[in-house]
Amino acid sequence: MSNRFSDILFQLVHSLEKSEKRHFKLYIKRSSGKEDLKVVHLFDVLDKMPEYDEVLVLKKLKDVTKPQLANLKNHLYKELLASLRLLKTTENVDLQLSEHLDNARLLYNKGLKIQSLRILERAKEIAKANQKFNFLVQAISLEKKIETLHITRSSVDKTEELTQEAMEVSEHINRVTRLSNLALLLYRWYVINGHARNERDETDIRAYFKQELPEDLHAVNGFYEKLYLYQSYCWYAFIRQDFLMYYRYSQKWIDLFTEQPILIGVETGHYVKGMHNLLNAHFDLRNFDKFEQTLKQFEAFAKTPEANQHDNFRTHTSIYINSARINQHLMKGSFKEGVALIPEIEDSLQKDALYVDRHRILVFNYKFATLHFGNGNYEASIDYLQKIIHGPLDLRIDLQCYARLLHMMAHYELGNYDIMESLTKSVYRFMAKMKNLTVVEEEMFRFLRRSFGLSPRLLKPELEKFLNNIKHLEKSRYETRSFAYLDVISWVESKVYEKPMSAIIYNKYLQSKHR
Repeated sequence: MSNRFSDILFQLVHSLEKSEKRHFKLYIKRSSGKEDLKVVHLFDVLDKMPEYDEVLVLKKLKDVTKPQLANLKNHLYKELLASLRLLKTTENVDLQLSEHLDNARLLYNKGLKIQSLRILERAKEIAKANQKFNFLVQAISLEKKIETLHITRSSVDKTEELTQEAMEVSEHINRVTRLSNLALLLYRWYVINGHARNERDETDIRAYFKQELPEDLHAVNGFYEKLYLYQSYCWYAFIRQDFLMYYRYSQKWIDLFTEQPILIGVETGHYVKGMHNLLNAHFDLRNFDKFEQTLKQFEAFAKTPEANQHDNFRTHTSIYINSARINQHLMKGSFKEGVALIPEIEDSLQKDALYVDRHRILVFNYKFATLHFGNGNYEASIDYLQKIIHGPLDLRIDLQCYARLLHMMAHYELGNYDIMESLTKSVYRFMAKMKNLTVVEEEMFRFLRRSFGLSPRLLKPELEKFLNNIKHLEKSRYETRSFAYLDVISWVESKVYEKPMSAIIYNKYLQSKHR
């Protein structure tokens, strides 16, 4: 898969749906001269190739040299984008607005100033209805230019209204920019580091959030300002493992779309991400009933035209639903049923490899490993963990650490005691270096060092002692992530009470449901 999508033109060709390919063929044959139809031949060659191979491309295009191929590829790339723009303009508000702005500029350049202003007025109405303030800035800028340079017979009131509108939009854009920057940087912090690991992380993230949060929050109004404000609070709460706050702001995020359903089609990506966060919040809080309700709502959305309008939305909706289904099995302890889903999910990820990022693959590999571990398939669990352990270390330090910890536990379950001492030292050093050791992990390493080679009769008291030492930490802020990524308590309880881990977790699920 490493070289499969190495060429950007190859990526674009293989992202096209049948209708898009058909439209391109019609478009290029109408708009190009006979000598330009080489791009169609190149398109057909790339479309039939499973992987990009430039040597093979040149063999197929016998009358094209290597320098000519670069120009031909560039030409095809531009023509594909032009074809997509024609086909997709009516489906996308941003493309519609761009077309209106382009038309207004063309008319203005032709000297048809009044026609240009009329188009800008219509475009501004669409922009306001869809809260596209970034576009309003461009439209107002052109409108002001026309009014400044030419006599258009606009009234004084109209001119004053235009200047006031420009000021209001400018202030709004400024707030949106600051809030979207904050949301983005907090999300980046999480992707790199995971959750806050200690008091220092907590202090740093609090100080950063307070410093970057706009002072004029009382003026926050409108869809986008609220959206980025709620996103910022979501990531802030999630990093700090304040799962109740995380839930509240995830719900506010989705409520924005519930109040203005037309914006689900305008900002589908934000809606999909919001549903993913709301499901994660229910998972972290073990809100079983609300989790199931939200998952059903999300699955229903997956069948709507909005979810399937673009590959990007379709793919991410599918990814997040599959992630939620795995979480549901992790909550219930139904590991066997969860393991049965893995081949289907892997096929889906392979099919959509063009759209799936490394971070998502990392998370799925960890979840697959956890399902296999809970189901007693320790060797299969190790296979998935090896993919994380031997991969890059630039993402999710927390998952890198827990993958190694789960890997060590799987070898312990397999009875590979001959490597346990060196493995324990290696994992301990790695987690200490990454500053990812909590009290729970310290207790686990202490238990493992004491338990090597103990008989079952002597091991039982050590397990009970280990359980007693960590049970009270279940509600501790900085220990929460240990239990969220690795249910150590249920694992130890399964040893102490001599029951399968799945039975221990399912019993907890039933107890929570009846509270």
